[in-house]
Amino acid sequence: MNIMDFNVKKLAADAGTFLSRAVQFTEEKLGQAEKTELDAHLENLLSKAECTKIWTEKIMKQTEVLLQPNPNARIEEFVYEKLDRKAPSRLNNPELLGQYMIDAGTEFGPGTAYGNALIKCGETQKRIGTADRELIQTSALNFLTPLRNFIEGDYKTIAKERKLLQNKRLDLDAAKTRLKKAKAAETRASHLNSARLEGDNTMVNFSHMLNFLHVKWLKSEQELRITQSEFDRQAEITRLLLEGISSTHAHHLRCLNDFVEAQMTYYAQCYQYMLDLQKQLGSFPSNYHCNNNQTSVAPVPSASSNAIGSSALTSTSGLGLTSPSNLPDLKECVGSRKARVLYDYDAANSTELSLLADEVISVYSVAGMDSDWLMGERGNQKGRVPITYLELLN
Repeated sequence: MNIMDFNVKKLAADAGTFLSRAVQFTEEKLGQAEKTELDAHLENLLSKAECTKIWTEKIMKQTEVLLQPNPNARIEEFVYEKLDRKAPSRLNNPELLGQYMIDAGTEFGPGTAYGNALIKCGETQKRIGTADRELIQTSALNFLTPLRNFIEGDYKTIAKERKLLQNKRLDLDAAKTRLKKAKAAETRASHLNSARLEGDNTMVNFSHMLNFLHVKWLKSEQELRITQSEFDRQAEITRLLLEGISSTHAHHLRCLNDFVEAQMTYYAQCYQYMLDLQKQLGSFPSNYHCNNNQTSVAPVPSASSNAIGSSALTSTSGLGLTSPSNLPDLKECVGSRKARVLYDYDAANSTELSLLADEVISVYSVAGMDSDWLMGERGNQKGRVPITYLELLN
């Protein structure tokens, strides 16, 4: 019975406090009650924390989109994470493309130029897929997890203490309002007492009323001191928590550096894989070996992106794909010229000429022919040949 009485009293007290806060909040919004303002330093800390939370959420969500563009896959991973279960392992897009290329190359025949090229491309795509998987794992561990821990941990604690500070402020302002009303009532009663009302009974009753108002005023004053103390204490707790945001920024900066390093490693691996693939698809002509000395150093990422870009251009021109000095001469070829075949080419139809790497053929332009093609001759064989597979000889 005593426990039930206690619970009822506590429930009634909580309801009264909630109602008091609601009334105070409403009157503040309507401009009918004064509001205790927080000091400027605390307001700045609150603003900084809120700004950190908003941008951390945006960066975190967009990083997830970058690492996993498929929204269905992200939802699936989220569900498995909430169920505390490991998501089933599936091939990512580069790995799936690589597998298709390998299967197609095997079907066409590894001995054919196209089939062999497909297999080589497929193996490279699978390596890129593995690097992509490593990037996701590293970024999730070193970058996304710390950001998520802040949102779901530290900031939730800050938000809880901030809400508690708001309640303590409402209690303080409500106590100030009650004290103000009690003082006003006592003042009015004192003015009436100075009028010297006649009649003993009236004076006795009025004296009791003054004593009651005075007691109420003293109680309100005591309540104000208590609420002021609680508010100051909660403001200090909140301030200490908010000052930790600077440490959070420093931690997130270290995590950002880890993320950038993971991306640098990933793109360097992809570049090296594609460079190796390009070499495998080429026929290693003499001019390539000459230019290879300039790109023999493994491409390590650095602050200057021009280093990688220039290396890529050097290796590409070495393969004769779009050599600036070679291509215009071939397009403007007048009369028959000799050209070296850079790598194998299988004719798509009877109008084209199949090519073998390193062989020398005669080429010439034909009026009305596509600028990307020339007419090639080898003995009695004649047909169109792609210009990018040729190197014009002096």
